[in-house]
Amino acid sequence: MGSLRRSLISLHRALKSTASISPAETHLRPQFGYGLVQRSYSANNGSNLDIDLSNQESKRRLVNRLIYRSKQRGFLELDLVLGKWVEEHIHSMDERGIKSLVDVLDLENPDLWKWLSGQEQPPEALQTNPVFTAVRNKIVNNLNSYAAPETRATPGQPWVRGWDDIKKSQGGPLTGNQ
Repeated sequence: MGSLRRSLISLHRALKSTASISPAETHLRPQFGYGLVQRSYSANNGSNLDIDLSNQESKRRLVNRLIYRSKQRGFLELDLVLGKWVEEHIHSMDERGIKSLVDVLDLENPDLWKWLSGQEQPPEALQTNPVFTAVRNKIVNNLNSYAAPETRATPGQPWVRGWDDIKKSQGGPLTGNQ
């Protein structure tokens, strides 16, 4: 009997959530199909996250949700960089800043990492996003401070050096850590 009740509640929630989507919003949402995601990178991508800063409880829930989303992306580099940055800055953000953060968090991991680390140029709409710009500046400053230029790949070129390149002996492989 309990499983029937849970099924009916989840069905009701599903119907309620699809009924709240207007036809004008459907072209802004990502379309999924056969493993491909069709997404346009625009300044307003129509995220379905409700931003309610009217009371302390809703603000706390939103902050916790965004911190979790930034730390649990499944891409270790982004988990560390975004999670730390969001934790440090989210409490001082206004509604516009939070919307910019949501736009950044809605991006796909491989693309976002390439754009943040300077491997590829980000789309024009993303270059005007203040959160993206701040995180990218932090990453670039850290790279310039802590990584020697000869250890970095040339933008647009694949990185083929191995982690143990210094230890290579005569007659070893030229690239990679084979």
